[in-house]
Amino acid sequence: MNKIIRNTIILTVITLISGLLLGLVYEVTKGPIAQTQEAAKKEAWQAVFPEASEDAFVSVDVDTDIASQVVKDLGVAATIDEVCEVDGGETGYVITATDSEGYGGDIQITVGITADGTVSGISFLSISETAGLGMKATEPSFYEQYVGVQTEKFAVSKDGGEGEPIDAISGATITSRAVTGAVNAALAYFQNAF
Repeated sequence: MNKIIRNTIILTVITLISGLLLGLVYEVTKGPIAQTQEAAKKEAWQAVFPEASEDAFVSVDVDTDIASQVVKDLGVAATIDEVCEVDGGETGYVITATDSEGYGGDIQITVGITADGTVSGISFLSISETAGLGMKATEPSFYEQYVGVQTEKFAVSKDGGEGEPIDAISGATITSRAVTGAVNAALAYFQNAF
């Protein structure tokens, strides 16, 4: 009985010390992680509108009603995460969208859309697809299919459907659909909100 109490006390002390150390590590790394994420976001904004100065980007509130409606209308598992005006909307908008139906999970992208509705660029903020297959979505040969196109929506050509056709990545159709879903969500939000 004495041994059980002693072992219980030892395990409790170890658990408390581990919990305190984890909490300390979290507090120490929380700030630098947030700064890194903010820098990656601003880098993505600059990538989709390279001509714009850094101070041209101004975050605006996401209209959750419009965001919910466009996602529902499209039938995609996407969210609109953030919206940014470029030069007060005169140049265009940067819309960050996440599609949760990627093969490896969520795919978060930033889509630049000019004031006339043309996709100016796409930048990936988060993607964890299969190396050599789904990760090919981050290669210009895939994502540049969207760039410079003015359309209501895109469609993976292998699936048919309405919209500007996008050639799927060989062996990674699920990833191609998820990226297209996120781009379509961003486009639909732009078309309905601005």
